[in-house]
Amino acid sequence: MILHALMLVAAVTGVSHAHAEFPQKPLRLIVPFTAGGAADIMARGLAKGLQADLGQQVIVDNRGGAGGISAADAVAKAPADGYTLLFGTMGTQAINPALYRQLPYDPVRDFAPVGLTHLTPRVLVVDARLPVTNVAELIALAKKKPGSLTYGSAGSGSSGHLSGALFESMAGVRLLHVPYKGSAPLLTDLLGGRIDMAFDSYTVYAPHIQTGRVRALAVTSIKRMGALPDVPTLSESGLAGYDVSNWLGVFAPGKTAPAIIARLNAALVHTMADPALRRQLTALGIEPESSSPEALAALLRTDIPKWAEIVKRSGASVE
Repeated sequence: MILHALMLVAAVTGVSHAHAEFPQKPLRLIVPFTAGGAADIMARGLAKGLQADLGQQVIVDNRGGAGGISAADAVAKAPADGYTLLFGTMGTQAINPALYRQLPYDPVRDFAPVGLTHLTPRVLVVDARLPVTNVAELIALAKKKPGSLTYGSAGSGSSGHLSGALFESMAGVRLLHVPYKGSAPLLTDLLGGRIDMAFDSYTVYAPHIQTGRVRALAVTSIKRMGALPDVPTLSESGLAGYDVSNWLGVFAPGKTAPAIIARLNAALVHTMADPALRRQLTALGIEPESSSPEALAALLRTDIPKWAEIVKRSGASVE
């Protein structure tokens, strides 16, 4: 009996000691996007900061495609030791459960939130030739021409599509959704006057907003964007409570020890407070953030039912 008790104490002490020395080898940050895009830039800036704080290499592993499912599933099924992390998004964790009938992972059960890192609000942009200069005029025009004004997105079920669906619902208008295979062809058609508007990333449209080829009417977040301080929010523009900020954060596999989560969160908070990184992100229209694991878990609990309702209203689905 005494021997058993001593063995149990030794085991617990050994586990606690291992947690105290975490990490002891390189970490892998799995990113559900291909290299070179805005999300990849965010992930690499984050990895660099985490590496400096943790004293171990943080390898960025890009696994784009399939709506982020393969990337998320890889982390969900990884050992719960803190060495495999997901650069998760509102899409992989909150929207996919409503879009896909069968996911290989549970966004709550299979992940341990570490903390929020970035917010990427979208911009409502219109073709500069459209005779509107603000959201109220756009809504009035849409009501005069129900189902005629078009908005594009990077694909059915994308956050751009669902941002538009929420706009339709809150404004009481009917628009025509045109899905594209990514933002690049959508941008081409908007600049060419073949589509009227889009709810898309600021980084894609920034140079064209500056030259006046497209007009930014509003941002989708609840607060104004640092890169566009004079552009109002949709909530300020008559759609009170409208708030779509595509968030990104770090998740570990479910059942990862709280001590490891706490160590990762401390490194994350320190990284996202770096002034140089914050300036770089703000210039790209990205809002640097950080949070506790509990705050990210609470956000997820709020967003899953919110997006389930929006997806249901939009009729979007992906087989």
